Amino acid sequence: MPRHASLRGSLVAVIATALCTVTGALPAAAQPPLPEVPLPGLPALGDIDPAPQAELFGGGRNLFPDRRFVALYGHPSGPALGAFGEQDTAASIARVRDLAAQYQQFSAEPVLPAFEIIATVASADPGTDGRYTRVTPPDRLRAVIDEAEAAGVYVVLDLQPGHASFPEQARIYEEFLARPNVGLALDPEWRLAPGQRHMVQIGSVDASEVNEVITYLSELVQRNALPQKMLILHQFRTSMITSRELVDTGRPEVAVVLHADGHGSAPQKFDTWNALQQGLPPRVHMAWKNFYDEDSPTFTPAETMAIEPQPVFVSYQ
Repeated sequence: MPRHASLRGSLVAVIATALCTVTGALPAAAQPPLPEVPLPGLPALGDIDPAPQAELFGGGRNLFPDRRFVALYGHPSGPALGAFGEQDTAASIARVRDLAAQYQQFSAEPVLPAFEIIATVASADPGTDGRYTRVTPPDRLRAVIDEAEAAGVYVVLDLQPGHASFPEQARIYEEFLARPNVGLALDPEWRLAPGQRHMVQIGSVDASEVNEVITYLSELVQRNALPQKMLILHQFRTSMITSRELVDTGRPEVAVVLHADGHGSAPQKFDTWNALQQGLPPRVHMAWKNFYDEDSPTFTPAETMAIEPQPVFVSYQ
């Protein structure tokens, strides 16, 4: 070893010994470990629990088969678009809670109240953008959704996109979809192909566009550690969802629900219900709609829950 290295080592040792003599401290290698002293008001490191995961109303993170929903459908602007708009939000909460309670005696699973709110509304007027759809600003819906959330009412946002696309419109409401108890509904009746207009023909959507929405929701759930997200597909004719057998129902983050929207007499409604289940992809849950004015007569809760399979979601329009 070079002489200067030996001298430097000796000098370090002398300084360390001197410091120990002056301070009474032991060399680092000989010091006993310090005891763990938790800071006042804070838990010890070993006692810190991970942040709790968000849950659905009623508990848990998977929608089905542990619950059912009964919903009022419409828009907060008024009664023209459905039962939800026939009263203010507080009265709608009371009304849908009462409806859910009427169903509970016919269900082994808890029946929870819900709103299906039309977020984008099909329009006979093309509007300034020529898309035949009116987008309800998120600011217009925020107070309604906040009030529903505080009351334990699940919210589904319904899209009627005209010449826009479902994925495009879904992203408008991402701040709400990032909440644990807000789902999404696609209404292909109001999805127009180029050159089409509402009320001239019935719209449609291809499974590929539905799958874009499923991918978007799945990634949103993963990114925000959300519970399973509900995606409702409205349908009353087989032509409304083309290549339906290719709808991606295999993503655990998204529960796909097919909503049979047929109205009229009981035989007419059952014809629609049975036809829509032919060739249905696996893992699709069935939903039913009761119309106050268009059905003759409107099904009672007992009659609705006697349907096979029992619907997981029942809406009133």
